[in-house]
Amino acid sequence: MTPKSAAAATRATVYGYPRQGQNRELKKAVEGYWKGRVTADALRATAADLRRSNWRQLADAGIHEVPTGDFSLYDHVLDTTFMVGAIPERHRDAVTADALDGYFAMARGTQEVAPLEMTKWFDTNYHYLVPELGPDTVFTADSAKQTGELKEALALGLTARPVLVGPVTYLLLSKPAPGVAADFDPLTLLDGLLPVYAEVLADLRAAGAEWVQLDEPALVQDRTPAELNAAERAYRGLGTLTDRPKLLVASYFDRLGDALPVLAKAPVDGLALDFTEGAAANLDALAAVGGLPGKRLVAGVVDGRNIWGNDLAKSLSTLGTLLGLADRVDVSASCSLLHVPLDTAPERDIEPQILRWLAFARQKTREIVTLAKGLAQGTDTIAAELAANRADLASRAHSPITHDPAVRARAAATTEADARRSQPYAERTAAQRAHLGLPLLPTTTIGSFPQTDELRAARADLRAGRIDTAGYEERVKAEIQQVIAFQEKTGLDVLVHGEPERNDMVQHFAEQLTGYLATQHGWVQSYGTRYVRPPILAGDISRPEPMTVRWTTYAQSLTDRPVKGMLTGPVTMLAWSFVRDDQPLGETARQVALALREEVSDLEAAGTSVIQVDEPALRETLPLRAADRDAYLAWATEAFRLTTGGVRPDTQIHTHMCYAEFGDIVQAIDDLDADVISLEAARSRMQVARELSGHGYPREAGPGVYDIHSPRVPSSEEAADLLRTGLKAIPAERLWVNPDCGLKTRGWPETRASLENLVAAARTVRGELSPS
Repeated sequence: MTPKSAAAATRATVYGYPRQGQNRELKKAVEGYWKGRVTADALRATAADLRRSNWRQLADAGIHEVPTGDFSLYDHVLDTTFMVGAIPERHRDAVTADALDGYFAMARGTQEVAPLEMTKWFDTNYHYLVPELGPDTVFTADSAKQTGELKEALALGLTARPVLVGPVTYLLLSKPAPGVAADFDPLTLLDGLLPVYAEVLADLRAAGAEWVQLDEPALVQDRTPAELNAAERAYRGLGTLTDRPKLLVASYFDRLGDALPVLAKAPVDGLALDFTEGAAANLDALAAVGGLPGKRLVAGVVDGRNIWGNDLAKSLSTLGTLLGLADRVDVSASCSLLHVPLDTAPERDIEPQILRWLAFARQKTREIVTLAKGLAQGTDTIAAELAANRADLASRAHSPITHDPAVRARAAATTEADARRSQPYAERTAAQRAHLGLPLLPTTTIGSFPQTDELRAARADLRAGRIDTAGYEERVKAEIQQVIAFQEKTGLDVLVHGEPERNDMVQHFAEQLTGYLATQHGWVQSYGTRYVRPPILAGDISRPEPMTVRWTTYAQSLTDRPVKGMLTGPVTMLAWSFVRDDQPLGETARQVALALREEVSDLEAAGTSVIQVDEPALRETLPLRAADRDAYLAWATEAFRLTTGGVRPDTQIHTHMCYAEFGDIVQAIDDLDADVISLEAARSRMQVARELSGHGYPREAGPGVYDIHSPRVPSSEEAADLLRTGLKAIPAERLWVNPDCGLKTRGWPETRASLENLVAAARTVRGELSPS
């Protein structure tokens, strides 16, 4: 039994909750607004309904303090940019004319104005809009969203805690605005930003907030003394305000390290810390600084990023240890539940016993409530829950799904030679150029073409039995024919089949590999209205049969130009799945790599001369702490080379990366030993090309000249200007011309125009390099 006097104040809470609704109502409403089918008032009403539904679900589950302000129409960092008035100059007129349209213009751009850059939210698969700041940025407070949503929750009779991105993290995630010197440090704006936060905090207190949460996940990364000093100044300043609510400073995704004593000593009222496996060092570090006497500790003991059921007994042990380290210990997930699907209940295709291994957002809230009850009232009060949890954990540990001896034996038998090409790049590039016969500045796309309503309808008709497999495949063939014909007519040099048969670049392969589970309703926000259903990596991985060969070879039969084989790489297969937590990631990556190696071999045997193995997640999975990175990059790059190492010298291996900053992994990109890499570069205006050049990257590269995350069509001159910028860093004989990413989310009209302009730009710059 836990002494009631030690834990009587224990409460259950969460930092954030999935936004989309049970049936992705938010996505439908926002996209309907963009298309003019939904009014602004109707969109706001849908958002308000979803917020109320979320709060009621949490309260009904037993969550004592619900979060507000975490709900967003697009992105919570963009919301923060509005809250502090940091609107870029190019968007101010649009925001002034109509705040909602201006908000979406900042996120997506317009034909006339480029959007904000988008990149990964730390090491997750969520993307945020990067704030643009400069020495002349003047911050102004606008707390309407934050106070309005708080009042909505309070009106329902709920205890609510507003959640804001903290000022230090906001500045550390920002970048210099266009035209500002690249070495400008946004953190120098802290003194101008803190009064704005002070005003917002005062407004929230006046609106009824007892507590406000300030998220500072940037402090779990390696930080300089100057950055730690900034954090100390920020929370000394905010903590000593007289007109403020109680302040809870939250960190997550890793251990706080040197930032923990800074925050522990700050005059704030509580800390929220991650105590899951990756951040377990926070417990010892908290004890080392003497705990949090007189303060509140929110303990993140339930994994907010993965979908496996919690080990309740283990978490209770951690919580029991923490009881002596703070005045009050509350229970939460390790981070916002934004990163997991909503509910396991609608899943009908997963065996019931296996479904009991899983915990989505609603199940995690029940785990949090159970732990809070056990901590406050004693383990006898949750004896039934503990027994069921032990049975579920044992069922998973001993299931044949999780262990395939043949897969494990094959992985153990791999050698260093298996992860090496037979010839160095300098020798094989000559063979590839002779074999492919491509022009200077060859043009290509990243892989996918628009997924039309007709394609989605055909896929739905197949699932529902309204058409048979033969009818569906005829539709896929027709789409491939159209895509190949368009690319030939447009003048692209290396073609793709367009991926009409693929629902998602990870899910498509996961559904064909043993060891994976697929969900029907497990949607998770990736960015804006882009939602994905990450598959669940539950057991050992193998490939029963070829996965892509049929449609790739069919596309190749329609043209004399090379058609790329398209695969998703092993690191991305892990990063964009919910991975197993019962073995090292490197072990799982090796299993996936060996399955993909078989696919690469079959593609090559079928006559495919160019094979692209996408690894957009290589950077996002990079550990947040530098000390952990070498080990990760060693197994990650080995897994890629294991996938591609068995091909002939004249087979050209491509890879693709997007959605992240790549400057700090250029050596790892080099270590992949791919022949060609394509990277997202349009919004950053070729920053990655300069980074490759600075490293001395010796291979071919295609920094993107077309931002596919925006509906705007770049002109041929705009694309040509980007190419000229790229040529300052990468020699013409090694420079490719391509979009930033795949075209799945774009419509055909903008895709046609943009690719025609891309090819025209390549021809223009070729002519400048080799005038006739």
